[in-house]
Amino acid sequence: MPLSATGNAIGAVTRLLQFQLQNSLQGNNIHVSIGRTEPPSNSFGNLINPRLNLFLYEIHFDEHMINVTLFENQPPPIWIVLRYLLTAFDDNGESDTIKAHEYLGMGIKSLQSLNFLSMKNSSDPALIDNPEDLKITFIESSYEFLSKIMQGSDEKYRLSISFEVRPIMIAFSKPLTNSFLVGIDYTKDINDKSKIIGKEGINLEVIPSIFAGPSITSIFPSKIESNPGSTFTILGENFDSDTIPFMNSIEIKIRSQKANEIECSFPSIDTTKDDSISAGSHPIWVIKNLKNGRKRSSNISTIDLLPTLDSAFIVDASKKTIKDENNKVISIYADIHLEGKLIMQNKNDDVIMALYQEDKIVRIIETLVPDNPDVWPKISIEFHMIDKDAVKPGKYNILLMVNGQQAQNRPIIEFNE
Repeated sequence: MPLSATGNAIGAVTRLLQFQLQNSLQGNNIHVSIGRTEPPSNSFGNLINPRLNLFLYEIHFDEHMINVTLFENQPPPIWIVLRYLLTAFDDNGESDTIKAHEYLGMGIKSLQSLNFLSMKNSSDPALIDNPEDLKITFIESSYEFLSKIMQGSDEKYRLSISFEVRPIMIAFSKPLTNSFLVGIDYTKDINDKSKIIGKEGINLEVIPSIFAGPSITSIFPSKIESNPGSTFTILGENFDSDTIPFMNSIEIKIRSQKANEIECSFPSIDTTKDDSISAGSHPIWVIKNLKNGRKRSSNISTIDLLPTLDSAFIVDASKKTIKDENNKVISIYADIHLEGKLIMQNKNDDVIMALYQEDKIVRIIETLVPDNPDVWPKISIEFHMIDKDAVKPGKYNILLMVNGQQAQNRPIIEFNE
């Protein structure tokens, strides 16, 4: 990617932290917001709680890397450190309750698990060229420090923790270059007159960019749902008005286009009726229509299409209990009904459900209740549990995996008598 994209690195790091925190807290119904530590509200004026809030309060230059350069004999890029404040709010928007303290602890645990943030597989063009993995370090946040930071219209002290992310690179648009002189044979001794070979020594193979086809470097985000509003951006080179993107063999709708990026919408497919596409990893490429009627194709990249799990409930008629010698219910099993999109488009889809409780998977269920096998796609399926799958009474999150891709939503069901 061009180094000019590193100018967006500050926002990219904040977006990455928000995504990583939100992803690690799935199933806890905790929102991750960005901004000052004042209660934000949605478009209806209602507070969004419970949540964790990220506030970027300070940027400073990394004194340890001030002279670190990317290229020999070239000036170094700008290396910066970002400092954030993490604050937890409970269901009522309070930050000094036991529940808020629990949420803050979950946030600390999630951040600690992110060390180090590897940029090798990053799909964000602002971070993909960062030569160092991003390191998260917790720093002291005293009462005086937090009180000073939180001065404002709210003027309420909120227990928070502070951490920094480093090193983040902001580089020149492109490196300055040094090159050998044309017509000089550098393999010969410096005093050898035959070292100067003139035009006979020029042998450069240049392919003008006009002949180059479109090229994809990355796709962001790399995972989307099949909703009509889902968008993603194809990043690359040599995209022009005659360039058309495809997912599998399906033409993708273009929202906006530049020479190095194409913003796309999910294809106009009713996945509740059309079984031509399933959840999973799908190839993405672009085709350029040439004036001679031929087509020039790019390399192939991939995007992960996620299933959408809308709801889940226990089929009461199928519920069975296992009791001990005192006639006390110790475990329960039942069929579980799921509804959503891309949960099973055809008979070849690999569908797995898991029951999740207290930060671990308790049961994995793969057996489906037969239901009109010739009717595809399915917007609802039922998983069948037997006695060996029985679980203790209580609440469980439902995790759904289709063709290796996990649904983002994790609805809760409760096994009781």
